[in-house]
Amino acid sequence: MAGALSHIRVLDLSRVLAGPWCTQNLADLGAEIIKVEKPGSGDDTRAWGPPWLKDAAGNDTGESAYYLSCNRGKKSLALDIAHPEGRRIVRELAAQCDVLVENFKVGGLAKYGLDWDSLREINPRLVYCSITGFGQDGPYAARPGYDFIVQGMGGLMSVTGEPDGVPGGGPQKTGVAVADLFTGMYATIAVLAALTFRERTGQGQHIDLALLDTQVAMLANQNMNFLTTGRAPERRGNAHPNIVPYQAFATADGHVILAVGNDAQFRRFCALAGCAGLADDSRFAANRDRVAHRAALIPLLEPILRSRATRAWIAALEAAGVPCGPINHLDEVFADPQVRHRGMRIDLPHPEAGSVPLVANPIRLSASPLDHALPPPLLGQDTADILRNLLGLPEAELARLSNDKVIGTCP
Repeated sequence: MAGALSHIRVLDLSRVLAGPWCTQNLADLGAEIIKVEKPGSGDDTRAWGPPWLKDAAGNDTGESAYYLSCNRGKKSLALDIAHPEGRRIVRELAAQCDVLVENFKVGGLAKYGLDWDSLREINPRLVYCSITGFGQDGPYAARPGYDFIVQGMGGLMSVTGEPDGVPGGGPQKTGVAVADLFTGMYATIAVLAALTFRERTGQGQHIDLALLDTQVAMLANQNMNFLTTGRAPERRGNAHPNIVPYQAFATADGHVILAVGNDAQFRRFCALAGCAGLADDSRFAANRDRVAHRAALIPLLEPILRSRATRAWIAALEAAGVPCGPINHLDEVFADPQVRHRGMRIDLPHPEAGSVPLVANPIRLSASPLDHALPPPLLGQDTADILRNLLGLPEAELARLSNDKVIGTCP
């Protein structure tokens, strides 16, 4: 069955993570993605290794794990847009595409005549999505945007990490580039919204997405904790600012996450943990009181949690209906029976490695299920097919463009 977006063609001028994450989502939903890459080097992330994908003999293929993480389902067109003929080809492709995604610096494509104002003249139905660090306007618009910097500037690092004065205290970035990833997700939503608007009006539009805007927006309850009080939230490590106890605790052999979401759950926890009196203590009976008396409650719970092993706690807590969980390493994640049942690991054929392990898109659609059909492409592997089939270029023209280094092909 055709995917929900099988009628959509996307011209992808983005690289690294935020833009490619958006276009991988669109590819998983069935869209045709033409990924434009610089001949010879391609997307920057192709060089971001090790680790590299290995072939059947255990040799490195040169395909970086980073690149593979966000480019499934695409076709690769090796094209030099700095060359006048390369720009002409982009314009001709844009005329036949529904969506264009790019993450050049502000004004970076205008000098090539590939900006929104130029391409809308060619294709007024085009949905043109620009992703930058700081947006198309404002005092920081010209700055390059990097996830790590934005996590700091946007407040995430101020609420992530252990408090000052404790071992390991200080601001921390997250373990993955969440500003990039969230921006890619917001870009996906924006593109879908713009396509829906176009269905009603026939009108394309420009989408302006910024990493900093996204980082500020995604702080959710922490934003409101500040806006309603005027006090900036503090780093609390694995503890929650608004719910207690809702954090990781050391056990006899590791750690367990205890996520008590309401007063009834706290009472059940206390009963099974042998500290029922705490649920009747006026300091701890209600969540608002537990938050106020966090410093008194947590030291009382810590030795109790250390008295049993992680698995023993999880079995007892689950039986009592108290939310909990382990802290898994990735080998444990992909061995988890629920993760396996949901098919979150997929393996696709790969021209150099034989097969490539990937992570499935978590979206489940009943009427138009996602089909992970294409692995991340080799650099330029689809160049000739795209130009031949979409633009009708003859073989002699393809040979000339290759000789002139306007296009490249897969090594």
